[in-house]
Amino acid sequence: MSRILTGIQSSGKPHLGNLLGAIFPAIELADAQAEPAYLFIADLHALTTVRDARLLRENTYAVAATWLACGLDPKRHVFFRQSDVPEVTELAWYLSCLTPYPMLANAHSFKEKSAHLAEVSAGLFTYPVLMAADILLYQADWIPVGKDQKQHIEITRDLAGAFNRVYGEIFKLPEPVFREEVMVLPGIDGRKMSKSYGNTLDVLGDLQELHKRVKRIVTDATPLHAPKDPERCTVFQLFAAVASPERTAELREKYLSGGYGYGQAKEALFEVLKERFAAQREAYERWWSAPDEMEKVLWMGAQKAREEAERTLSRVRQAVGVGASIFRRSFSRG
Repeated sequence: MSRILTGIQSSGKPHLGNLLGAIFPAIELADAQAEPAYLFIADLHALTTVRDARLLRENTYAVAATWLACGLDPKRHVFFRQSDVPEVTELAWYLSCLTPYPMLANAHSFKEKSAHLAEVSAGLFTYPVLMAADILLYQADWIPVGKDQKQHIEITRDLAGAFNRVYGEIFKLPEPVFREEVMVLPGIDGRKMSKSYGNTLDVLGDLQELHKRVKRIVTDATPLHAPKDPERCTVFQLFAAVASPERTAELREKYLSGGYGYGQAKEALFEVLKERFAAQREAYERWWSAPDEMEKVLWMGAQKAREEAERTLSRVRQAVGVGASIFRRSFSRG
């Protein structure tokens, strides 16, 4: 059997792009496997950007509520908060002692900010090592990622291979799972939908706020009576991502025929977003209003995760020569 592992940062509430591009596909892939998947909230990774404790906790609950609202079954899979498994930071240290400086200096997470080194923390620099520990600690086989995360999996495999060569065969070499068509949605400003751009659509939140943001989607100046190019319109692209093929075809025809304005298209988009995520929105509100229940779910998942983590880490400690050896444990009992 093969084990799937994936995580999502708690750097903000998941948006439409996260749901369609990561969360729904990950749950679908996990449910298709006989082996329980390991799905976690990467709150330790989020510390590289979030410095407000209250906000980090809120973001963590928002991510948890979103996964659960989107259909994740915590009884079938291992769903947990990264920081509830301290073994991951211990493994990250062992791996960091084998990580060459150039590997981290060439990592995308560092190079993107290397022009402003004052903004680069040690946590950001060693981010790929902690990510590798996340994967290797649970002996994961398959890691669902976007192609922009390919380098992180390559680093993980390199570190696992280096460790195995020095200390013996401890870690599996994980394989990335790339979706054939990774859904990358435009944001309301036309750029890639991203929390860092502030151009996202929160489809599980307040409907009035969602309506306001849909109306703010940037469009061109084509007059109402003129035909419009659906392929160059952000409103149409978002509509096509969530609507049925039949409704998408109808909207396309309206664009091409003329006499149909962007304001009308935005109203159609809002309606389809409201309908498409109605059940998830209701479930999200239910989970969000029950933080104690979310804590129970995350804690139960963490206990399962720690069982697997401790099995791996005990082998690692023995291999590298730290902690109580078999000889010392026997001696202390004698």
